[in-house]
Amino acid sequence: MNDSELKTDPAEAASPRKPNKVGQVVFLLITAGCFVYLYLRLNGAAANEGLSLLAYMGQVFANVQWIPWLGLMMLYSCLYFAIDTLVVTRALNWFIEPIKYKDILPIRASAYIISVFNEQIGKGAMAYYLNKRDQVPGWEVGSVMLFIMFCEMFYLLIWATIGYVFTSASLPEVFNIIPFIALGATVFFTLWLLYFQGVILPNNQLRERRILHAFKLAKLKHYFLFFLLRSPALIIAVFVYTIALNLFGVEASFLSLIGYLPVIFFAATIPTPMRAAAITFWVILFPENEGQMAAFGLVQHNFFILFNALIGVVFWPRAQRELFGK
Repeated sequence: MNDSELKTDPAEAASPRKPNKVGQVVFLLITAGCFVYLYLRLNGAAANEGLSLLAYMGQVFANVQWIPWLGLMMLYSCLYFAIDTLVVTRALNWFIEPIKYKDILPIRASAYIISVFNEQIGKGAMAYYLNKRDQVPGWEVGSVMLFIMFCEMFYLLIWATIGYVFTSASLPEVFNIIPFIALGATVFFTLWLLYFQGVILPNNQLRERRILHAFKLAKLKHYFLFFLLRSPALIIAVFVYTIALNLFGVEASFLSLIGYLPVIFFAATIPTPMRAAAITFWVILFPENEGQMAAFGLVQHNFFILFNALIGVVFWPRAQRELFGK
């Protein structure tokens, strides 16, 4: 690690890019489509019950077992935070330098506050934090965050494929595309790994860029270890979401959620207001329970995001001391 690397400007490493107008329009259209779809489905369900939409949704919310649900979600959020911090700690130790788990806790927790608005910006905030506190090269931390986001997509795809293998008979027909996506992703990942190992296009200089530092160092074992470290979070989520659905009055089984949940978590990564894309997926996947699923998706995903941010608030005084000496 040389002096020029240590002087990497943290603002440069974590600064947001200029907004992509096309992307903004696409996400706006997705959001509008989700809300229109939800309104039509819920209004139709309310009409079938002879109720107004507000009265129908009020009835749905009144039937939820809120106290056990709240305790379940608080426990789940804390377990997720512990696993998530472990994954970040190990990734940083693999590719940059040894950093203790307890020293990553305030970094990961405070990033949850920003993640209320956008998960990717939250990861950028972690890069800024480490650069500012530990003088870790900003671009290299950014590369580790990219590595984590890249691996998360494949980890969800692997679990979606596992879920499909065990529950394909009960899944909607559109899920039949999963094996083909998995096959294409396997080919892509193989080429990706061979490229960064220098086997493919050995003279190409793209892999030398600092923002790709982690990918250049990553071996197959690192991707495998990431999957092992992250998977307990999804397994726990399947149990938690199965119990939570029953608390909302919807019958669900562990096996069915293995197939559904990775796909819904994909949808939750789309930066739509109130996680509208994920809520829409719940309603599509459980069409006979429109009201319960809309309420469940709205409360489940947004409580998780907000409670994680509350964890961040708990750690924020330490973060302030470490970043600003306050």
